[in-house]
Amino acid sequence: MNKIQSYIKEYHPVVHVLIFGTVLITLTSSMSMPFLAIFLSQSVGLDFATIGFIIGVGPLAGTFCGLIGGVLSDFIGRKKLMLLSLIGLSIAFGGFITTTNFMGLLFFSILRGVAQAFFGTVSKALMADLTPDHKRYKMFANRYLALNIGFSVGPMLGALLGIGGSTIAFVLTSVVYIIYAVVLFFMLRAIDDNESVSDESINLSLLWNTMRKDTPLLLFIIGGMLLTTVHGQMSVTLSQHLQANIIDGVKLFAALMSINGFTVLILQIPVTRWSERFTFTKRILLGCILFAIGETGFAFSTNWTPFIISMLIFTLGEILVIPAEYAQVDEITPSHLRGTYYGAQSLGEFGNFLGPWFGGILLSVYGGTTMFLFMAFISLLGSYFFYLGKRNYTRNSLTSGVF
Repeated sequence: MNKIQSYIKEYHPVVHVLIFGTVLITLTSSMSMPFLAIFLSQSVGLDFATIGFIIGVGPLAGTFCGLIGGVLSDFIGRKKLMLLSLIGLSIAFGGFITTTNFMGLLFFSILRGVAQAFFGTVSKALMADLTPDHKRYKMFANRYLALNIGFSVGPMLGALLGIGGSTIAFVLTSVVYIIYAVVLFFMLRAIDDNESVSDESINLSLLWNTMRKDTPLLLFIIGGMLLTTVHGQMSVTLSQHLQANIIDGVKLFAALMSINGFTVLILQIPVTRWSERFTFTKRILLGCILFAIGETGFAFSTNWTPFIISMLIFTLGEILVIPAEYAQVDEITPSHLRGTYYGAQSLGEFGNFLGPWFGGILLSVYGGTTMFLFMAFISLLGSYFFYLGKRNYTRNSLTSGVF
């Protein structure tokens, strides 16, 4: 009980609400979104590349619209932007099951991508503003843990209730986003506008100049883009491959998604504690090696057991990489430019388009083995850019006399 009370006191109440809300929305969305590719192939009958394009264009739109999130937050306020984003997400999930034409699906995918980008960027910046520097890595790790609590329970619960990937799951997700928006509305009213540390006026010119002048940031963005290509929308191509090539592939996919989530749930804390002896760059490098091993395993798996082993290895890579990616950028971020740097980091979300779209093309033309092996190579390439960025940052810091 004392540990619980200590944890509650450790972070701002709004941070707790955002983390708890992350559990709730991922719990329901993991009953629907990972199955969207299968849902569309069955209800609309589109090919792998087209489905990958529809799903991937949302994050693509979110990548570039996320850059103006700071401008909009200055214009209408962070609180309103977060709430409007949740409403947009609710509409998008409802839209996926109410239309069957290409343009309609494209619109709702773009709406989901833009709304998710706005909410993700603004909420992360707000959480960082409300959390002391020395607690931010742990806070990001807790946020990632919250994501995987939802992702671990959601697919299994959806399968148990018989609603995984069904219209009911999409409706439930839509309703939960609205409920979350209402709760957050009342919580955010307690925050004064001046409680946020970062109050810079963000614009595209500032973003461009920041990336142009800050070479480590640019290298981290490229590295993040490549890694997001591998892990960001991995479920899209994996689900399509399993559905087409493995007996009971849909059931195996649901099991792999739950294994992914439960592995994070069980191992996040011990692995995070173990990895604290290493720098963020070394954690990313080790995680990328595990990504590559996992993807190689997917490439040559033909039944349940090797797929499960490969997913376990891949998930260990996620545990190391995802929190370290955020923390690595946060490490070089000036406190008065946090919104700008987080907005620039959102460019890495371009990988969420490349993964499903280009992965879908490779899957259609060359098959799963080639596609998974290519992703293994991309993960190693991404780690190299993080290495270059860290080396450049360290050299610049020594030259300027920071150390």
